[in-house]
Amino acid sequence: MNRANWFAVSPDGAKALGGLHHFVTTGTALPPKLIHLVFLRVSQINGCAHCIDIHTRDLVKAGMSIETVVLVPVWHEAAYLFTDQERAALAWAEEVTRVGETHASDAAYAAAADAFSEKDLVDLTLTVAAMNAINRMGISFRLKPRAKADN
Repeated sequence: MNRANWFAVSPDGAKALGGLHHFVTTGTALPPKLIHLVFLRVSQINGCAHCIDIHTRDLVKAGMSIETVVLVPVWHEAAYLFTDQERAALAWAEEVTRVGETHASDAAYAAAADAFSEKDLVDLTLTVAAMNAINRMGISFRLKPRAKADN
């Protein structure tokens, strides 16, 4: 089944969502690598193939080894590969992405607040929210990954 091209059908909506994405990628003090790490983890949880493809490429381009990238889904078991701040960001990203289950617990908030300033924590939460929104659009309208088949 062909699905609508949501960019074409709602250009103002696409522009609005793009504005939030632009803010979190250019208007915060968060390191770009950390932003793309959060984007990737949120996209993995949500199962957005298009975004997993994009943010895996972004992390590799930013210098993250493929060995580390492939372990992002199990970062708890490979915690030594990530900085304290990256681990805190990954934990908060999981907590906020699964907010229906976690309700953004006080314990998780306290852990994130220990690793980030108040402003950075708000910006990190906006980063998580932006990727969750983008994932929902990408999945709902079946955006395809750029990856090509191995033939």
